[in-house]
Amino acid sequence: MSATAPPATGPRTRTGTARRRVPLVLRNRAFGAVWLGQILTQAAVRMFQVGVSWWIVAYAVHDARGLASGLFMAACTLPAVALAPVVAGAVARFAHRSVLRTAAALAGAASGALALGAYGGGPPLVTVYAAGLALATCQAFFDPCLTTSVPELVDDADIETATGFELSTQSLAGLGGALLGALTVDRAGVAGLAAGCAAAYLGAAFLVAGARFRTAAADAGADADDADAGADAPDPSSRPGRRTLRGILGELPYVRRILVCFTAANLFTTAVFVVIPLYTRSVLAGGGATVALLEASLGTGALAGAFTGGRVPGRPTVAGAWCLGLMALALALPGLFAQLPVAAGCLAVAGWCAGAVSVRFVALFQRLVPPADKPGFFAVMQAVLGASLPVASLAFGFAGDFLSPQTLCLVQGAGLVPAACALALLKSPAAGPAGGER
Repeated sequence: MSATAPPATGPRTRTGTARRRVPLVLRNRAFGAVWLGQILTQAAVRMFQVGVSWWIVAYAVHDARGLASGLFMAACTLPAVALAPVVAGAVARFAHRSVLRTAAALAGAASGALALGAYGGGPPLVTVYAAGLALATCQAFFDPCLTTSVPELVDDADIETATGFELSTQSLAGLGGALLGALTVDRAGVAGLAAGCAAAYLGAAFLVAGARFRTAAADAGADADDADAGADAPDPSSRPGRRTLRGILGELPYVRRILVCFTAANLFTTAVFVVIPLYTRSVLAGGGATVALLEASLGTGALAGAFTGGRVPGRPTVAGAWCLGLMALALALPGLFAQLPVAAGCLAVAGWCAGAVSVRFVALFQRLVPPADKPGFFAVMQAVLGASLPVASLAFGFAGDFLSPQTLCLVQGAGLVPAACALALLKSPAAGPAGGER
């Protein structure tokens, strides 16, 4: 039945209750390997972004630090938006394991090349920008492909659990990347930072290469060995009835409105990655360890939210609105109280809100979006949500050269309020394309 475990003598012969006492990543080795690979890739890209942002603010640029940092973050977020149609086509046409493995391996090669070029001295700023763009391009293929692959790795009953694990990687990555990024730059420079990223990416490529994905043939009852041999063949089930990216969202008005609300919210939430280094240097007068603490607070909160978000009561839109409102308060308070414990605590709360919202809505989208549309949809989702990231990075980075970081915190909080109100006013459809909201 499944290529992820031995068919006759493995865990599938146990009762469902007994199996679910074992964590999904342990009883499903294929999903566990891919999940660990995602942790490594996202930790690497987050480590690189945090480390380079701090390197720009603290070492490389003396004038217009905010703009330089904002330009770097914009370069790191642009590929997910600009390449959405290309990503959707690649995920739909090629085997998902091949896409994931290739993206991780290319990112490892790019970061390894930067490590060699930066050895012995500080690299040119344009070289670091180019490396950030290359890593973000690889990640733009990896993330939506993995989300699309979840039904190929787990049973339907495990989709929500798998979604929680998958989304928790962003939190784990934020935590690990935050702890290592700025500290690595302080101690080993950009060369050491890039070398660490290369090791993580190549490790992820190795893990994904050994994982076994389900195929249409396997689900129809084919032998597991045949399924594994065909794991690198295109999945024919993804081809019939595929619609354009515009057509997918056109027939999902409820989902489209949710994405619009979160795109607006992202204009203010994602600016935190530009604000944190500026706030650390100008307000807290701290160093790399302080950046690590603040980023780790954000990541720890998001990790907790990823594992508890499914327990938040209420309809997804109502729960999401309350979370955005709480996040608005948490992001604004450091603008009024400039103390490290306040900033760290508020970032932990903001991270929890982000993690909880992500679990509720990605699980909802997994249920509402027809299987044939998932490759295109998750590429669209990444592009739509990511469209605000370059704008936010540039706008807040430029503003950071004229306004205090405390004022930027207040702007972030105020900007989330309209998005929370709009989300609260959305009404759930009676029935969705795949059976309605559940």
